[in-house]
Amino acid sequence: MSPAVEDEAYPFAAPFRAPQGSPIRELFKYVGRPGMISFAGGYPSKDLFDREGIAQALDAAYRSDPIACLQYGDTAGAPLLRRSLAQLMAARGVDCCAEDVVVTTGSQQGFDLLLRTLIAPGDTVLIEEPAYPAAIQALRLAGAHIVAVRTDIDGIDVDALAAQLDALPAASKPKLLYTVPTFANPTGATLPQARREALLRLAVARRIVLVEDDPYGELRFSGTAVPPLLAMAEACPGARDWVVYFGSLSKIVAPGLRIGWTVAPAPIARRMIVAKQTSDLCTAPLSQETARHYLDSGAFEVHLRSIVGAYRSRCDALLKALAHFAPHDIEFSAPAGGMFVWARLTGGRDAGEVLKRAIEQNVMFVPGVAFFVREPDPSTLRLSFAAPGEAEAFEGARRLALALAQH
Repeated sequence: MSPAVEDEAYPFAAPFRAPQGSPIRELFKYVGRPGMISFAGGYPSKDLFDREGIAQALDAAYRSDPIACLQYGDTAGAPLLRRSLAQLMAARGVDCCAEDVVVTTGSQQGFDLLLRTLIAPGDTVLIEEPAYPAAIQALRLAGAHIVAVRTDIDGIDVDALAAQLDALPAASKPKLLYTVPTFANPTGATLPQARREALLRLAVARRIVLVEDDPYGELRFSGTAVPPLLAMAEACPGARDWVVYFGSLSKIVAPGLRIGWTVAPAPIARRMIVAKQTSDLCTAPLSQETARHYLDSGAFEVHLRSIVGAYRSRCDALLKALAHFAPHDIEFSAPAGGMFVWARLTGGRDAGEVLKRAIEQNVMFVPGVAFFVREPDPSTLRLSFAAPGEAEAFEGARRLALALAQH
């Protein structure tokens, strides 16, 4: 074999000359350690997968039309699955038809396709901060000029955003704003209805594409549901033309299916389909047919009720354990749904340094710096309560308290 070739010898495209990988996935080398309790990944619980229901859907899909499962499919998605997803959107208050839905290989692919159709290097984009790291990573690889948008306990501060837009130079007019308005990753915040209305009006007035990422919206276990931005857009003149919605079955059914979908204005959707043709031709038809049978069988509604109840119990267990073991070390607010607790260490402690001690205690979390674009708060951290059981959450909080006592 020839000697190792240095990175600089290859003609990499500019975004990949020194790429930054996912800071969360860097932690997964510790997941397999015996006895490790992980609050790190935003993974649904493996114990809560509807294995029997999905197996039945897979069998029904293959028996009903094996050719449709094995052959190439429509780039925009299997027509019957698009119909089923349109019905799911109707249950979320969104008026759309099958032709309005584009099936993607996870919602992350949808975001990637959107960036390929809208964003050129140097274009200004807005993103709530703290934010989902994979969205930040995708924007960086697209060469976008990223501007962070202020958030508080209720999500985006729309008044502050309007003032921020006024202060931007004309040459830096943003093309899009990315937000997870319901049970945000990482903060768990949910944007109130009044702020949603104001955000829609602002998007129309400033002609900014409003990207609504909604993987967690169905996982509400307390409080009153708030309609998706796309549902509310019907009552705001012109807003439907400026909202792109991403949905996913990854958090509510199984990430291994890799089924996401997009509802977007027709000119945007048409270009995303063209971009997808050169990406993967089509989302795996076997997965699409399995997802369609699962949704149509009625198993999804039963499964959703089950996991919402389980996540409620797991969240309560983690919050009680944190309050018991580290009442003076960690500050946090209780989410009304989703998968995450956003916390801050007291005393100005650095969560990254505490993580080193935590790993020694066989417990993990994600330091908050992973979720910031410009000026990270090193005292913040994200804890996911989805994967650990209630007993694990209690033990994990005890171990975290031990790590804090060492720092």
